[in-house]
Amino acid sequence: MEKFILIVFLFLAQNNFAQELYMPRNIKDAYAKGTRSADGKPGKNYWQNHGKYYIALTVNADTKVVSGSETIVYENNNNDTLRNLPIRFVNNLHKPSSPRGGSVSDDFLSDGLTITSLKIEGEIYKEDARSWGTVGNVKMKKPILPHSKITINIDWNYPLSKESGREGQIDNTTFFAAYSYPRVSVFDDYNKWDRLPHTDRQEFYNDFNDYTYSVKAPKNYVVYGTGDLLNPDEVLQPEFSARLKKSYATDEILHIANEQEMKSGVVTKQNDWNIWKFEAKNISDVCFGLSDHYLWDASSVVVDKKTNRRASVQAAYDVKGTDFVNSIKNNRYALDWFSNNWPGVPYPFSKMTAFQGFADMEYPMMCNDSQVGDPVFAQLVQDHEVAHTYFPFYMGINETRYAFMDEGWATTFEYLIGTAQHGKEAADKFYKEFRVAQYINDPSTEQDQPIISMSTQVSGPGYGNNSYGKASLSYIALKDLLGDDLFKKSLHAYMETWNGKHPIPWDYFNSFNTSSGKNLNWFFNNWFFTNNYIDLSVKNVAKNSISIENVGGFAIPFDVNVVYTDGSKETLHQTPAIWESNQKLATITLNGKKQIKQIMVDGGIFMDFTPANNTWSAK
Repeated sequence: MEKFILIVFLFLAQNNFAQELYMPRNIKDAYAKGTRSADGKPGKNYWQNHGKYYIALTVNADTKVVSGSETIVYENNNNDTLRNLPIRFVNNLHKPSSPRGGSVSDDFLSDGLTITSLKIEGEIYKEDARSWGTVGNVKMKKPILPHSKITINIDWNYPLSKESGREGQIDNTTFFAAYSYPRVSVFDDYNKWDRLPHTDRQEFYNDFNDYTYSVKAPKNYVVYGTGDLLNPDEVLQPEFSARLKKSYATDEILHIANEQEMKSGVVTKQNDWNIWKFEAKNISDVCFGLSDHYLWDASSVVVDKKTNRRASVQAAYDVKGTDFVNSIKNNRYALDWFSNNWPGVPYPFSKMTAFQGFADMEYPMMCNDSQVGDPVFAQLVQDHEVAHTYFPFYMGINETRYAFMDEGWATTFEYLIGTAQHGKEAADKFYKEFRVAQYINDPSTEQDQPIISMSTQVSGPGYGNNSYGKASLSYIALKDLLGDDLFKKSLHAYMETWNGKHPIPWDYFNSFNTSSGKNLNWFFNNWFFTNNYIDLSVKNVAKNSISIENVGGFAIPFDVNVVYTDGSKETLHQTPAIWESNQKLATITLNGKKQIKQIMVDGGIFMDFTPANNTWSAK
């Protein structure tokens, strides 16, 4: 049977879009086994594992220690027998022995995870987590059989790092607790157990799980978390609970708790400890922040006009956090714009909270952003983090290996919403300066590594440019090639097919090929599998034709601005389709017979490495 499946796959590959694109052997194997399909959809044998997490956490504001107890019901939904259980704890990055991309201060370092109890199916395991990195391995006494469930019980604790990054201590009484619980690492159809260690650069890869969790916090601390707050009346004084509930159904921006109210200790129930309960289902992660003095604003916005479904919009910030004063206004706009324009998919979650910290980092239903003192830049950063709702949280992207699959899309949506907010000229200027200039002006080897390169194998600016700028340019170029309508149709087909699942780059390529009805592999090869860069040159100008040489190789859109001797002007826009038949040279024919005075080639945000040869003037 396996031989037959392989023969069928090879036959299909010779007659469809998959043949032309390089594929690693493990990816080929996934297609051959039918877990992935050459039409860009999950194969008939696609599966993914799932966990139900029941977590009780406690944050000790004096010792700065987070402790917890969790029960995980883990489902093995495939045909493999699992004899090992990799447990991932990202915060072990703070251990001195963990690999990092650079040096860190003493305040960043900690002892990491301590496991005080571990049981699997009721059997006690003596695991010393002091030897673990960001991924530890438990050799199970009994394997997890195919299509079966096991129950895992873990009690643990870890210290919040004094130096906050993506998580840790924001100030002495404000904490952001992300990646705060041990989780089962991902077991997937193309790579089996995900054992890649976490570093300070790479991001994340998680299963879609169901979470019911609680945070036990001292009185006067407000907890902001992923998911729905289940018990506002148990943790908030009646007036503040009523304000919060009102915010769920109004466009009005409400101040749930101001500076004086937080200082006066009238916001939370005056128990020594309050237990805040949250729930979030079919989501890749949960996190929370807490503070005893942050200001708390809230409102809501309709994100699905067909059903009138609203999403809560909240903000938690220090009185000095001037960048956050307009967070509710800006994020109401962002959720509405993303839901109805690009990507044009209703915001899929019930809440978005902006929390003032230091990371400029996205989390499901939350972002942890820094105070920079520039409201326009702060708005762009929050736009970017909110855009991550779709990639990777709606689409279960493997960010660790393929960061361009989420960062590139978030950068693209950041540019598109910036155009709507501030105008094309301002958005183009920022995009070129912030996303492209460093890449295109640096001729070093690493800048031109293929985008498809695994993110774990590219470092420094090469990682950043592959993940953000270059990937975003590829998506914008494809949008120009297909036109807005077909591009959106194809994007929606991809998102509808793969949301809640784990797409890989070849699923994106194949999905767009199928949904657009075009063989785009020439374009995907050009952008993702080459060492190309951006560099056009005016090669030759004749009476009624212009030859443009593609020195750098990328299939980019560009404008040809023509000035005639009579003073008239003409702009001829060229989509990337001009490079399909010949990726090195393009000839543009002019319809008129007027004499040409000057030619200027302008790639716009597709910045040219040698702009001096983009202009030709008649002698």
